Amino acid sequence: MLLFKTLNTIRAGDSEVCILQVFRLLLQNYRKEEDMRLVSLKTDYVFKEVFSHENVRKQFLSDVLGIPLECIRAVRITHPYLLRQYRRQKEGILDMSLELNDDTCIDLELQVRQQNYWYKRQLFYFTKMYAGSLRTGQNYDRLRKCISIGILDFKLRPDERYHTKYTLRSEDGAEYPDLLEIHTIELGKPLSGSNAVDDWICLFNAKCEEDLAMMGEKSAGIREAIEALRELSLGGRLRYYFEMRQKAKRDRWAEDAFVRDEGIAIGRAQGILELLDDIGDVSEELR
Repeated sequence: MLLFKTLNTIRAGDSEVCILQVFRLLLQNYRKEEDMRLVSLKTDYVFKEVFSHENVRKQFLSDVLGIPLECIRAVRITHPYLLRQYRRQKEGILDMSLELNDDTCIDLELQVRQQNYWYKRQLFYFTKMYAGSLRTGQNYDRLRKCISIGILDFKLRPDERYHTKYTLRSEDGAEYPDLLEIHTIELGKPLSGSNAVDDWICLFNAKCEEDLAMMGEKSAGIREAIEALRELSLGGRLRYYFEMRQKAKRDRWAEDAFVRDEGIAIGRAQGILELLDDIGDVSEELR
């Protein structure tokens, strides 16, 4: 606004040209700053779009699970619904359900809000996935290995460990048959620089191009994920869709707050009327 006022007040030839040049430079810098912004990989829609690339999924699982990339021939996306067996059971819906070429089942969950019962929640989906890998009429030997990976934007463990692997072991450390495996990745902790998931954590936390430039040498899968993230960030239609989703979320939060506050007010008014009824007659005007 100040720049437009200055343009209106300066009439002299050279001065006016100078101001117009400054205006063009400011506009170019503004566009550059806009181009440097990235949509967040922590957003559900962006997360699923980026991980729809098979090379991205392969590289991520190779880095997290410690499987050589050449040993992962395919990572298939399967339906995310864990059907209930009984009417009163809770149905499970995974963020992303994957299968390796050896039929290993993988549940990939992204959680950005604090969960008080995360351990129980992760085990709920995990056990349903394991039980669901056996179809009606099949023997127990057909049960498949299941892996659950939780990507968390909150602190789960009190220490500084940010990638944790859990398996079933006896008191003396002997591992139970290698069929169940759980991983948690905490995005908010300091990185050691030596863990294979460090680049992925940096990518999830990236807000602009400068954050990407600080990641150093990148694997082919990481580079493909970055390009996918850039496309989502710069595409006008997808940018509009993303912003509309964010607006819808904020509007929903505002509506929920209004309904909650209105319900509280109605409850208080009803309580006052009931109290007055106990004391004596209440006029219809108050009702």
